[in-house]
Parts: sequence; C-alpha cells; structure tokens
Amino acid sequence: MSDPREPLRLSADRDRCVGAGMCALTAPGVFDQDDDEGLVVVLDAAPAAEHRAAARMAVGLCPAGAVALTSAEGTGA
Repeated sequence: MSDPREPLRLSADRDRCVGAGMCALTAPGVFDQDDDEGLVVVLDAAPAAEHRAAARMAVGLCPAGAVALTSAEGTGA
C-alpha cells in the first residue's frame, strides 16, 4: 500500500462515466457532477491530505471505473 502522505493525481474518463454520482457523494471536495449530463467533474486533481482517503474510496466505488488515481510521480497508487 502506498504512503497516505504521498501526493496523488486524480483523473476522470467522462466517456466512461455513467453518472452514478458515487464520486461526488463520497468525496464532494474532490469531485462533482456537471449540470448538463451528470458526468464526473474533477474539482481537485491533486487533493490535500485531508481529502485523500475519501478520494481513494471514491475511486474504488465508481461503478464504471471512470475515475483513476496515480501517485504524483505517475508510478501508480
């Protein structure tokens, strides 16, 4: 498991998103949904330490696998 203090990078594949909203519900400081289609919007691609646990959980809960997480160095998280 990676160091929870390690900087993270989040990304979202809006083509893959189904608009379930699990990301926005789980990590509202990091994700939102757009008003037009309800698709994921990344509010903070490099979340602060206090948002990292929720961001990790949101990535795991996404039913479409539309959100991804890597270390800031790009080696995977």
